[in-house]
Amino acid sequence: MTDYVYSPGVLVYLAGAFYILGLVIIHQVVLRLLILSGTGVYLIYYFTVGESPLWEAIYVSLLIGAANLIGLTSLLARKSRLAIPRAHADIYYDFPPLPPGDFRALMKLARRYTVDKDKQVTAEGEAGDKLYFIISGSTLVRKGDQAFVLKPKLFLGEIAFLIGAPSSASAWLEEGAEVLEWRFDTLRRKCLRSARFKLALEAAISADLAHKVAHSMGKDSVRLDNIPKPMVDALASVGQG
Repeated sequence: MTDYVYSPGVLVYLAGAFYILGLVIIHQVVLRLLILSGTGVYLIYYFTVGESPLWEAIYVSLLIGAANLIGLTSLLARKSRLAIPRAHADIYYDFPPLPPGDFRALMKLARRYTVDKDKQVTAEGEAGDKLYFIISGSTLVRKGDQAFVLKPKLFLGEIAFLIGAPSSASAWLEEGAEVLEWRFDTLRRKCLRSARFKLALEAAISADLAHKVAHSMGKDSVRLDNIPKPMVDALASVGQG
């Protein structure tokens, strides 16, 4: 019995256990570490099972292990704060939750600027072609005879981007607002290339939508008639940007 416990055959069961545990674990980092451990045990087995190493099996296992290491490194890099671009590090924690790697990819596609005068960015019932994220400054949103003054840290144009429908409301940015801007076609091309990026972006937009609905139904919701007329007239005269 003692001889069997220390025989190379036990390594097969141990490696198999690592593989099985890896395949039932959802967490990607843990999964890859378990598979990597199983590959390491198989390598020991291939070196010790016979009078000479099983080189063919060893070479294949090394290739599998190398591929797994590359994937693990990529996964860890995507989650590392080192992936956050320095130019946008100030807004990472104000942004809807995205892994650092996906945040970096999203920022590469964005144009960040400050609005130099009041600017209309969406028009109710019209198709849009740009997605915005408001970093600072207030936003006036008008839908029918209702209007809402929204605080920053929100998306605009997200409905049109997600489902291709006309904008559900008109929105104006006040002078001095700081925004991120993306073109729909640029984002959609990136989403087609990376399903992971697409899922992360849609999750961030969905979280923002839920917050926006709750906010617009709260105490900051006002009738259009109750907004000072000069403000409405001034913003209504601004052309869409």
